[in-house]
Amino acid sequence: MTDKHETTTETEHETAGIDRINPEGLHATPGYHHITVVEAGRTAYLSGQCPLDLSGEVVGKGDLDAQIDQVAANALTALNAVGAGPEHVVRSLIHVVSADEKVLARAWDRLNESVIASAFSTASTLIGVAQLGYPGQLVEVDLTAALPR
Repeated sequence: MTDKHETTTETEHETAGIDRINPEGLHATPGYHHITVVEAGRTAYLSGQCPLDLSGEVVGKGDLDAQIDQVAANALTALNAVGAGPEHVVRSLIHVVSADEKVLARAWDRLNESVIASAFSTASTLIGVAQLGYPGQLVEVDLTAALPR
């Protein structure tokens, strides 16, 4: 990690100032920042995005990669519905049905290669869980975004 303090401000859409910080004295991260500071403004709290298609069916039962791709597509649709994109995300919480570190790392890598990859450069938490709400569901992503003005 080269930057201890990185400031990102979206100027094209006049987003509220977003500072992403990795302070001295904390461990290096695999791409996220320890702290995200946002100027007061409008905020969108997305409910957990699930790997559901338009009919409400779980996509790719048992296939983590397929489910991550669906979750990413759904999250992008939700962000776009409020005039935001993944670059406006200030907090992410990722739930994966697994206690296996390799599976969790694979999920993190896949999300960081997805259409919402920039959402995970901010304050992020990845949690292995025993079960999620839908039968066969393996992943869910909860996002908070600072909306463009």
